[in-house]
Amino acid sequence: MTIGKRKKKYFPWRAGHAVGLLVDGRIFFPEMLTAIAQAKSYILLEVYLVRSGHLMERWLTALTEAASRGVLVAVLLDSFGAAGLTRQDRQRLIKAGVRLNWFNPLRWRNLSGNLMRDHRKLLLVDGHTAYVGGFGLTDAFAEGKDGWREVTLKTSGPCVADWQRLFLSTWKQAKGRPLVLPAHLPVKLTGPLAEGRVVQGQGLYLHAIKGSLIRQINNAKKHIWLATPYFVPVLKLRLALRRAAERGVEVHLLLPGPVIDHPPVRYAGQRFYTPLLKSGVKIYEYLPRFVHAKVSLCDDWVSIGSCNFDHWGLRWNLEANQEIRSKKLAEEVLGWFDAARDESLWINACLWEKRSYWQRIREYFWGTLDALIQRLK
Repeated sequence: MTIGKRKKKYFPWRAGHAVGLLVDGRIFFPEMLTAIAQAKSYILLEVYLVRSGHLMERWLTALTEAASRGVLVAVLLDSFGAAGLTRQDRQRLIKAGVRLNWFNPLRWRNLSGNLMRDHRKLLLVDGHTAYVGGFGLTDAFAEGKDGWREVTLKTSGPCVADWQRLFLSTWKQAKGRPLVLPAHLPVKLTGPLAEGRVVQGQGLYLHAIKGSLIRQINNAKKHIWLATPYFVPVLKLRLALRRAAERGVEVHLLLPGPVIDHPPVRYAGQRFYTPLLKSGVKIYEYLPRFVHAKVSLCDDWVSIGSCNFDHWGLRWNLEANQEIRSKKLAEEVLGWFDAARDESLWINACLWEKRSYWQRIREYFWGTLDALIQRLK
């Protein structure tokens, strides 16, 4: 799929999807590796954050074994996010017959061009099942209790073909050798099926993800939940959240607490707490570990994928989310939020007014720096 000048192209809503919410690496990594082991035709993998280590060793073994038994394996990695993959591991994939492609290799003479990164996360197996979320292939996403808190959405149905089209488009954009995929294998879906669509982002040129979220917030009647690891939202999103709370919708934000990989981003985002709290938005900072999930819930609408809803990602990154309309999935996601809230610090207006002078200095410093960076873009 190509994007022409001033032309925006979106994937449509499609009926007939079976979906499953997979919580944390101890659940979704074994299932994804099993899917790779059972693949018969082809595997498409697109990941941003990759680093050689214990977790990546398991994936290397699964991918190379699949290639050795004749499955077409195509892996698309971001050249910056996957810089931690050692030369030996790269050669291991290539020698096994894995088609390895790199998005936007860093070039010193093209500094501004280096800012666009492929931040999407996708595992697609045999053309019938897609796994999307915020996962990365590093030991930080370990399957134990210390791994980052994350969710992945498993989807089977018509949207899988849209994920495949998006992958092939990005593969072509990354100038990889053309992929000729075998015929996809059909799968029989049972149980109640949901409506869904793929939404994508490509920097300033196309961001259906942001527009869709704001529309859902504006139309929400009962409750809104938003989990994001890097809370530095654009003005339109902040205003939409405040207006929803002011008209009586329950609005909740699940954000990282002290355990975070980039503390300055947390401080920069905290400068927005006061106006949100005054409007009635409820804010929770997760305490046990880093919450890296990117999950949005508005009544019976759910969006899960790679998009953080920070202004940096919205401006520069390739992103993609799976949207689903399903009361059953919404209830599961709401249960996940409720469990996370029980392990979080509730930042109410009274508590926030009593924060330390040092905390206010950090907010001001990092917030001012963030604002200056935005003006220079």
